[in-house]
Amino acid sequence: MKTHSISAEHLTIQRIGEIISEGYKLQLSDDARARIVNCREYLDKKIEDNAKPIYGVTTGFGSLCNVSIGRDYLAQLQINLMMSHACGTGDRVPNEIVKIMLLLKIQSLSYGYSGCKLDTVERLVDFFNNDIYPIVYMQGSLGASGDLVPLAHLSLPLIGLGEVEYRGEVMSGKQLLQAMEWKPIQLASKEGLALLNGTQNMSAFAVWALLQSHRLNDWADKIAAMSLDAYNGLVEPFTDAVHQVRPHRGQIVTAQRLRELLEGSEILEKPKAYVQDPYSFRCVPQVHGAAKDTMDYVEGVIDTEINSATDNPTVCPDEDIIISAGNFHGEPIALPMDFLAIALSELANISERRIYKLVSGTRGLPSFLVANPGVNSGFMITQYTAASIVSLNKSLCSPASVDSIPSCQGQEDHVSMGANAAIKLYKVVLNTERVLAIELMNAAQALEFRRPLLSSPQIQAIFEQYRKHVPFIINDEVMYPYIQKSIDFLRK
Repeated sequence: MKTHSISAEHLTIQRIGEIISEGYKLQLSDDARARIVNCREYLDKKIEDNAKPIYGVTTGFGSLCNVSIGRDYLAQLQINLMMSHACGTGDRVPNEIVKIMLLLKIQSLSYGYSGCKLDTVERLVDFFNNDIYPIVYMQGSLGASGDLVPLAHLSLPLIGLGEVEYRGEVMSGKQLLQAMEWKPIQLASKEGLALLNGTQNMSAFAVWALLQSHRLNDWADKIAAMSLDAYNGLVEPFTDAVHQVRPHRGQIVTAQRLRELLEGSEILEKPKAYVQDPYSFRCVPQVHGAAKDTMDYVEGVIDTEINSATDNPTVCPDEDIIISAGNFHGEPIALPMDFLAIALSELANISERRIYKLVSGTRGLPSFLVANPGVNSGFMITQYTAASIVSLNKSLCSPASVDSIPSCQGQEDHVSMGANAAIKLYKVVLNTERVLAIELMNAAQALEFRRPLLSSPQIQAIFEQYRKHVPFIINDEVMYPYIQKSIDFLRK
């Protein structure tokens, strides 16, 4: 059993991907336990010794911040907060992203700036380690004060409320506690707010999207190389000297990648009667490279976010301060998520243009990539599907982060809409994967018309593996199962 220790050490996005994909279990380090206990003890003493109201601890929430709460009701205040804020709707957040949310919430609480009790954090660890997925809904968060609604749904099962999925079955929080023989967590002051404030919903979507983005960008380069060879394109535009005079890192890396992927191609060695390719082939380094640079920027921002305490108020025992500020505000990650969606949309956009060229009946390829066009429509409608998807992506890429609607009687008067940016980013990731899968279908089909010439060893290896799942199309067939098989191939 692989185990990851939750600590103050830096947590990378790649490490999260490893933890999720390889089934790691979590454990709290001794340092994390000490931090959590120290902060809770400090907060309890502060409440006992201080008559001054502390937001969210001895007061109401939001615009009710001036309403003091008696000590006998502090625990009930936190339970009421969780129940009243569980207003999610729409589709369920996928379990894979819920698991990342759990990990990020545990990580944030472990720094000892939130005031949670140790048993509360340990129960979240239990959820993670037992593959218990709280039912969380996509819609409802404004991205400030953090992800209140989705995190309420994430936390309700701690006290026997809400719903979870466990071993493939959806059950109530109460049924889960009975099945696991656990008692409900008895929330103390401030704990509900610590659980609900924070950016872990937005951040989980961002982490998932970045992990998928790197995979898809890698595939985009491979598929573009296959398409270029199938189109009988030119390799000269990828010459290193060309890109050194405009030295964007992503551009240089992509050009080098294309040269490596195409090295040894018999098709490339054949003399060409033309001196230029269309932009969708010639400008792969510029477009794919810009996407790489965007991913690097976004990853830097999200990396900072997931290694932060983002609830409110912030409890700093060493400085002897409890301050209600704004670390829950999603603006720092809302803007980059909108940016990442645009970058991925461009990968899909240029991919669709290459599909169009492959089916256009030029460069010696048959119309719609079928030997007998006319009675056969071949791959004609695959380009329609890709065009439909990239058009939808363009709509989804209108930035969510430029919007703000005041809430809570004007107390929370500017919000990030980062959760909406996350939802749109999630959809763009899936759409981009679909378009790339369709391009792979077309590129593999077109490559067969170049025989007996072969592509490079690397491209031929991808081609041979792909052909184990999707065949060469001789006459018209039902196409949608092959699109799905192509998507599945990109995920393996």
